[in-house]
Amino acid sequence: MTLLAFGINHKTAPVAIREKVAFAPDKLESALRDLISHTAVNEAAIVSTCNRTELYCGLREMDSHSILDWFRKYHQLENEELEPYTYTHLDNAAVQHILRVASGLDSLVLGEPQILGQIKEAYHTASHAGAIGQQLNRLFQHTFSVAKQVRTDTAIGSSPVSVAFAAVSLARQIFSDLSQHTAMLIGAGETIELVARHLSEQKVKRIIVANRTIERARLLADHFSNGEAIALAGMPERLVDADIIISSTASQLPILGKGAVERALKARKHRPMFMVDIAVPRDIEPEVSELSDVYLYTVDDLHEVIEEGRQSREEAAHQAEEIIENEVEHFMGWLRSLDAVDTICAYRQQAEKLRDEALANARRQLAAGKDANDVINELARTLTNKLLHQPTVRMNRAAFNGDVELLNTLRELFDLKDNSN
Repeated sequence: MTLLAFGINHKTAPVAIREKVAFAPDKLESALRDLISHTAVNEAAIVSTCNRTELYCGLREMDSHSILDWFRKYHQLENEELEPYTYTHLDNAAVQHILRVASGLDSLVLGEPQILGQIKEAYHTASHAGAIGQQLNRLFQHTFSVAKQVRTDTAIGSSPVSVAFAAVSLARQIFSDLSQHTAMLIGAGETIELVARHLSEQKVKRIIVANRTIERARLLADHFSNGEAIALAGMPERLVDADIIISSTASQLPILGKGAVERALKARKHRPMFMVDIAVPRDIEPEVSELSDVYLYTVDDLHEVIEEGRQSREEAAHQAEEIIENEVEHFMGWLRSLDAVDTICAYRQQAEKLRDEALANARRQLAAGKDANDVINELARTLTNKLLHQPTVRMNRAAFNGDVELLNTLRELFDLKDNSN
């Protein structure tokens, strides 16, 4: 079976493309079932985040083009819209890719830890959907172990600069003193929670958490003395209070439009509003950027802030790459060993059959009253001869034919010392 990693990420595609191929969380299981019903796919998992959408597949046959076709048709895109932005990795390269991704080496933020949790979530979703088989299960378990080793043995995670941190850093560039400003956070997931923590550390005046489920918004807002929770439906009326708006939801459609922002700006007498849309697909209509007094950034705009903290982690990244290189070979060795399973099973069955025949014969002799020592000696001689017969025949044939390579292989297989000297 061939391992394949296929997808797009922040390096190969802009957010306008990435948002078109993001999988909604509630659609992932059905998408996986559809994918593995494909004749070429034996097992699969899908990772879909703001920075990447990737398919990890075990293929019955080498047919990577059919994966692109499935991906394109699922998202109702034309080939020319998608193909320039995609990448495909096979076998060793696929293993190396997922290890690098999980270790934070392929992230927008070098060494960021969130991606490992997202990969674990993708694995659990695929398992629940019945899409994970033996090889992907082993690959993901190996990936989790290697990512942990990288974090333990290198400084890749020291002084991490997350997307959340970058968003708050940009806010500080616009409003130097956050203690005089109110932030509205749209969503209540892990990224928004990190944003809230960074804002609180910067002494932001107030934090308003808007979420589709107000109970989740309240759980987050209650962590902060200046926190307030509102339902998403109440967001348009409260925009007037927000100097800073940071959004990260799983919505497949924009939830903040140009009209709502225009009304808020008018009520604010055009005091500036700073917005960061971390979501993919985007939560804030791109047309909002056309409004005066609005500073709208997407996740792709955070590169410069993130790059400032990158250099300190470059040496750790080099160490991590060395670990990954070794672990790729370790996994591929296990994968190659699967090719020997059928042969090993057949060899064991043959040996067990010979053993059972020899034992049955020995029991008959004992039942007939033959001396036990004679029976044991006969059993050992017979079993040894039967086990050695076929290999001996093959060695003699190899020697007769001058097949030195096979003879050397047999010496190595049976761990035989060279007694010619």
